[in-house]
Amino acid sequence: MEDDPRYAPFRQAQDDVDSSRQVPDTPQARSPAYRLAFDDPSFINRDELRPVRLQLELMKPTLLMDEHGIESTVVLFGGARIPRPSERDKARSETLKELSHFYDEARAFARAITERSVASDCREMVVVTGGGPGVMEAGNRGAVDAGGCSIGLNIVLPHEQVPNEYVTPELCFNFHYFGIRKMHFLLRAKAIAVFPGGFGTLDELFESLTLIQTGRMEQVPVLLFGESFWRKIVNWEALADAGTISPEDLDLFHFVETAEDALKIIDGWTYTGKRGAIPGR
Repeated sequence: MEDDPRYAPFRQAQDDVDSSRQVPDTPQARSPAYRLAFDDPSFINRDELRPVRLQLELMKPTLLMDEHGIESTVVLFGGARIPRPSERDKARSETLKELSHFYDEARAFARAITERSVASDCREMVVVTGGGPGVMEAGNRGAVDAGGCSIGLNIVLPHEQVPNEYVTPELCFNFHYFGIRKMHFLLRAKAIAVFPGGFGTLDELFESLTLIQTGRMEQVPVLLFGESFWRKIVNWEALADAGTISPEDLDLFHFVETAEDALKIIDGWTYTGKRGAIPGR
């Protein structure tokens, strides 16, 4: 930005930040009131400044992804608790042990997608995950296997959490607001792959389906890995039978078992834009 001629006539904000930290040590200079507003964490973190922080969390990843030339993404949602197959015996339940093979499927899927992304100079179909362990780690790891880049959208939680080691460092983001994080998952999405998971995965899945269902988002492939898992925890047909969704809404997602299944659906997909008339409305 410093080389952009549109900004050349004006002094850069960072220059004033540097200058303001080199003033004589006086009671006035030490006063919090004297700090530049945008360089004052105690001011920025006030409750009244929440709208500003929301805007900053929206803008920072947007600007950095734009600078990296990222035009589209493939979203990978899934549980943090699903173990690597080599560590399946450490899983907290028998079901998690059985689900551990989805770690390898997520890794294979991300690898295949990233092989295509590399051909576009990591601009198109870039894998994006929540940046954590489990299935998320597998997605970023698959991108590394293919020699490409991937995005991690972490969020600060009460318990310790760090980004997994496979996220591309320049594309590793951290969020305070869940809502803004979810926007970034979907802003550039051309496909959504959802692996078994818990509350967070369900939240992300149903938010995506709602946006597509209501015509607020372009129709993209929504791929649910593990049909038996998804049918066990959600009675999809009961929703349609009850009339709370339309039968046509069941066509908004597809069950798959393997990375190959998912790629076939993506390759055969025709992007038709947003829904117009909403079935059942």
